Amino acid sequence: MNRPLTALFAALEALLVVGVGIGIPLVPLTLMWAFQYGLQVDWAVFWRAAVDTWLLGHGTDLTFTPDPALAAALGLPGAGDTIVATIALLGFALITVALAVRAGRRISETPHPRVGLLVSVAVFAVLSLGATATALHPLASPSLWQGSLLPTLVFALGVAIGFRLGLRAGVRKGPGVPGAPGRLSTMIDDRVPQLRRAVVIAATGGVASVFLVLAVSALALAIIVGISYGRVIGLYEGVQSGVLGGIALTVVQLAFVPNLVIWTASWFVGPGFAVGVGSSVSPLGTVVGPIPAIPVLGALPAGDWAFAFVGILVPVLAGFVTATVLRPRLLRAGLDGRWWLLGSGAGIGVVGGLLLGALAWASAGAAGPGRLSEVGPSFLAVGGWGALEIGLAAVLALAVAGLRTRTPVSPPR
Repeated sequence: MNRPLTALFAALEALLVVGVGIGIPLVPLTLMWAFQYGLQVDWAVFWRAAVDTWLLGHGTDLTFTPDPALAAALGLPGAGDTIVATIALLGFALITVALAVRAGRRISETPHPRVGLLVSVAVFAVLSLGATATALHPLASPSLWQGSLLPTLVFALGVAIGFRLGLRAGVRKGPGVPGAPGRLSTMIDDRVPQLRRAVVIAATGGVASVFLVLAVSALALAIIVGISYGRVIGLYEGVQSGVLGGIALTVVQLAFVPNLVIWTASWFVGPGFAVGVGSSVSPLGTVVGPIPAIPVLGALPAGDWAFAFVGILVPVLAGFVTATVLRPRLLRAGLDGRWWLLGSGAGIGVVGGLLLGALAWASAGAAGPGRLSEVGPSFLAVGGWGALEIGLAAVLALAVAGLRTRTPVSPPR
C-alpha cells in the first residue's frame, strides 16, 4: 500500500467515525420526519438537530435564540433571553474515542502509519468543521471554532491511543515511526530510576482507584434506575412523545449515561451534584426544585437516606485495595523505604483526585436557562475530596504493610 492509498484509507476511517457519530441521533430523527411528520417538515431541521446533539456530546457550546414572536406570545419574564447549553452528552465522546482507537490500530498496520495518522486527524477536522457549518442557524447555533476543534481533539486522543496500542502489540511498523523510548524518558530512567518507577506506579494506582469507583457507581446507578422503574415510565408517559419520539429521547438519555455515572461517583466521594442553582444531591440529603421532565431523572433520590454517608467508603476502599495490590510492584522496584511508600500513596491520591476532578468538570455545565445554568458536580470539591479519601487510604495501606514487613519474626525454638 503506497502513501496515497494509506492516506485514502485513513480518510475513510475518519469519515466512518463522523458518520457513525452523527448517524446515531440522525436515524431516529429521520424516522420521525418520515412517519410522524409525514415528510411535511424540512429534513434540514432534523439534520441540524442531529449535528447539534453530536457536537454537544463533544463539549461544544450550543446557543439557542428563541423566536421573537413566540417569546412575545408567551409573555414570560426572560422568555426571549438567549440560552447557552454547555453540558456535554459524554456518550458521544466515548463512541468517538472507541471508534478512533480502532482506527488508530488499523492505521498502525499500514506501511506509512505516520502519514495515515496525520491524514485521519486532518480529515476529521475538515468534516467536523463542515458539519458544524451546516448546523448554524439563527435559532440554534453551535460554536464554530469549538465544533471544529473539540471533536477533533477527542478523535486525536483516541486515534493516538489506538496507534500506540497497535505498535505495542507487535504490529508491523512503518518507516519513520520511532520504536525506542524518548530521550527525556531515558534520561529520567538513567538518572532517577526510582522516581520514575514511583511516578508510574502512583499514576497506575490513581487510575485504577478511579476505575473501581466508576465501576461501583455504574452498578449502583443501574440498581437505582431499576428500583425507580415506575417513576421513569411515568415520566415517559407524561412526555407523550410517541414511539419514535420516545426512541429519540432514549438515544439522548443513553448518551447522558456516562454523565450520570460520574455524578454517582461524585455522590460517593461526598460533594454530590446539583440539578439546578440551589439544589444538592449528596449523602447528606437531597434538595431539588423543579426539574426537566426527562425520564431518567426520575431515578434521583428523594429526601434523606439513612446511613447514606457509608457510601464514602467506596473511594476509601478503592484507594486501599489498589495500594495493597500495587505494593509488591513497589517492593520489586526497590521502593521499600518509608518515604517511598508514603510518597507513592500520596501520589495515588493526587492522580485519583485530578482524574475525578477532570471527569466532574467534563460532566457538568449549563443545561438550560435560569436555575438550570448550573447542573452537575463541582470539580474542585470532587477532586479535592477524592484526592484526600483515596490518598489517605493508599498511604494507610502502604504504611501498615510496611510496618508488618519490618516486624521482626521470633526464631523458632
